[in-house]
Amino acid sequence: MLSAMNRRVFLEAAGAMPALVLPRTAAAAVREGGLPDRTSWIQLLERIASPVLINLAEGRLREMMPIEQAEGADRAKVTHLEAVGRLLNGIAPWLDATGLTADEARLQARFRTLAQNGLRHGLDRSSRDALNFSNESQPLVDAAFLGQAILRAPHTLGDGLDASTRSRLVEALLSTRQISPGFNNWLLFSAMVEAALKSLGAPWDRMRVDYAIRQHEQWYKGDGVYGDGPAFHWDYYNSFVVQPMLLDVLDSCGESITAWKELAPKAHERARRYGAILERLVSPDGSFPAIGRSIAYRCGAFHLLAQLALRRELPEEVSPAQARAALGAVIRRTLTAPETFDANGWLRIGLAGHQPGIGERYISTGSLYLCATAFLPLGLAPSEPFWASPPEPFTAQRVWSGQAFPIDHAIQN
Repeated sequence: MLSAMNRRVFLEAAGAMPALVLPRTAAAAVREGGLPDRTSWIQLLERIASPVLINLAEGRLREMMPIEQAEGADRAKVTHLEAVGRLLNGIAPWLDATGLTADEARLQARFRTLAQNGLRHGLDRSSRDALNFSNESQPLVDAAFLGQAILRAPHTLGDGLDASTRSRLVEALLSTRQISPGFNNWLLFSAMVEAALKSLGAPWDRMRVDYAIRQHEQWYKGDGVYGDGPAFHWDYYNSFVVQPMLLDVLDSCGESITAWKELAPKAHERARRYGAILERLVSPDGSFPAIGRSIAYRCGAFHLLAQLALRRELPEEVSPAQARAALGAVIRRTLTAPETFDANGWLRIGLAGHQPGIGERYISTGSLYLCATAFLPLGLAPSEPFWASPPEPFTAQRVWSGQAFPIDHAIQN
């Protein structure tokens, strides 16, 4: 049974009460780790998702969403699709999840409706909230994140859409073909759009998928890491984009061509290795190295680890309970610091609080919602080991408290 405080939070999110932001006492409990893991994750995800989905469903996203960005940047044309695509990418598995408690299922039902109504507005060109899929180059990126969300929630975001919205979704995805991807991780954005079209029963281009897969195989650097294009970068793009999208594209399209099918086991082994590295990067307090670009995506840096947990494909040395602890620590560290949200509940640029100086020129309010990808394991039922297993310390907690821990090893693939 939920406590009175937690029940109030769920009722507020389900529309039975007017407030949409966690009460101060609940927010503090999440920050201090004083609630059951799944409850605290749900409450934070509700806080992140509500401003975007409620306003989009009401046709008011452009009116209500602030645009924080670097001085001199102009992201007004692209930031709204960023927010929608990235948020849905992270929330999608939960929208299709089964085996939930009655309270959580009611909240889920409401957010399913919000997502579907929001897409109806966003894909209607006559709507004041019509999303931009083809003006400038950025929409290719976030059409791909939306496409990945469709793969992750085929019932809610595919079959659950009305015929007109589904048709407009296909049209919108097709319109991104006029955007030429860069010779880097962007090739996977084109491939992901095609995988989404395939999942929607629309014609898809095998050549765009093949190009992305083959180039990333050439860019593999060893020990579970791909280059972002020909060069290696010390950043989290292997987790933000490269490995999560490569796995999902191969899953969706891999049976179509023998070479793709044969490559899949290698890609999965590399992903598990990189997932093990990510888990070891989490410090005992939930912090992690602030290296590379796009660090304002916060806990989205652990997209791949969250995806491996969702897929039940964690590295052998990382138990589900360890992954839950590591991801939970990172989520709390990056999303509960003071000033993370503005007065109306919108995310602000920063890694631990409001730190606008770390926003590159391509970063704006909508970009920040990639943090939602850390919540992918909510797509697992509460009875799954990820949620039901007794707590375990993650690797760094074991190391720096003097406990035994497994030694690390490279892979030769």
